[in-house]
Amino acid sequence: MEPLDFDLKDSFSAFHVIEIDMRKPSVVMKLGTWRGVQRSIFILGSFALLISIVTLSSKFYSLKSFHVTDTFCNYVNTDSQSRIDSHVKVTLETVIQKLQQELKTFRDSTADSSSSVHLLKHSTFLADILGLIESVHESLVQNDESTQKLSNDVEDIHPLLKPKQHSDEPAEYFLIEEIRKYVKIKPNRLGKQNFMGANGTFTSIGHACFAMKTELEEYMNYDIGDICNDDWKLAQKLMVHGCDPLPRRRCFALAPKIYSKPFPIHESIWKLPDNRNVRWSQYRCKNFTCLASNSAPKGFFKCADCFNLSHHEMPRWMQQVSLDSKLNLTADFLIPEVLQIKPGEIRIGLDFSVGTGTFAARMREFNVTIVSATINLGAPFNEMIALRGLVPLYLTINQRLPFFDNTLDLIHTTRFLDGWIDFVLLDFVLYDWDRVLRPGGLLWIDSFFCVKEDLNAYLESLKMLRYKKHKWVVVPKIDKDDDREVFFSAVLEKPPRPFR
Repeated sequence: MEPLDFDLKDSFSAFHVIEIDMRKPSVVMKLGTWRGVQRSIFILGSFALLISIVTLSSKFYSLKSFHVTDTFCNYVNTDSQSRIDSHVKVTLETVIQKLQQELKTFRDSTADSSSSVHLLKHSTFLADILGLIESVHESLVQNDESTQKLSNDVEDIHPLLKPKQHSDEPAEYFLIEEIRKYVKIKPNRLGKQNFMGANGTFTSIGHACFAMKTELEEYMNYDIGDICNDDWKLAQKLMVHGCDPLPRRRCFALAPKIYSKPFPIHESIWKLPDNRNVRWSQYRCKNFTCLASNSAPKGFFKCADCFNLSHHEMPRWMQQVSLDSKLNLTADFLIPEVLQIKPGEIRIGLDFSVGTGTFAARMREFNVTIVSATINLGAPFNEMIALRGLVPLYLTINQRLPFFDNTLDLIHTTRFLDGWIDFVLLDFVLYDWDRVLRPGGLLWIDSFFCVKEDLNAYLESLKMLRYKKHKWVVVPKIDKDDDREVFFSAVLEKPPRPFR
């Protein structure tokens, strides 16, 4: 194996030399004719491909013999090996396709052989082929080293404690180079621990990204340093379906063509923003006037009127608007009466709802800072919240809240965690909210609606928190003729739970 590796290294060096030399116009003259360039590139590409196949074959027989000798221990991970083989096969097929395509271009081309454009093109082509071959070689070498190490330590390490093979790394699953670079461990320079006590940086992606490989590779397929595609909707689809968190990208986010400075803070709270400050390409409505209209088809339903700041949003949480005339009850609690439960103690909090930030706007008038967590479900909710001078948090329900334990005074949610949510998921969400609420903090469940048959099950999920009840009401949902649905609202206080 050593002579073969030595030859392979020399071959790659030859690739680099030719790649550099081809950028000089004199090289074409040295080769003589265009046919000479064609023949040289073909020979080099074929030679590199032949070396890779020979290397693959030798590695295969090496691994095969190891597998036979280790069968008694049931140790070799066949799934991992099949993933390696699959990756190698796809990469080699890509190399063959590139060679065939380039050769066809040579035959059909009638351009001047001394053109600098062609020199640069073929230089890039050779670099691309070289990168693919090197990737295959590195994968095989590292897998062989890992296998050899495991073979040497097989008698000393318990099977459950043995390190994973290289092919188990997330980077090996994807073909787009940007994803592979992102998920690979980034070791610290000089091999030292950083101030957090880690020897490297471990970037991550959501587990569902592996089930959405095609979409993620489309999202990460861009030119480094260029403008990103207008693909926020694809990104949000990935997030909503569990590919969350998304990987960072090395391209510039697309901005509106003409961005107007926001209105002053004393105007922006209750005024529709400038239409030029939003990219409207992914929405049915193309301006804020359309979103505020009652008749326009907007593409969302959770708060059909929440862009109507003057009529629909202005009274919310300041006066009761949904009073049941028969029972004289409402699911709406007013902000002043909730704040009076803990006078002077409610300072910061989170609003986890679908809306335009009106709850945060009203709480600001009471000197309470609220972060509004939402996604853009058919309308630019995040942009709207920010343009009103409030803080948007672009977050799905799939993710753990980005707050430390026992830090928030208040969590508020309205018409978001409703009767569609799975009971187990609701448990995870509520426990996470409990984590970030400080002892004595308030959980405000605002107008949670569900069918009557499920009400007790949802209420049991809330009761398991063992919070103190300050407000608790169940009323019929009167906005539809269906009498099977009810509204539930509550204001609950987190107990101290001292450490034991």
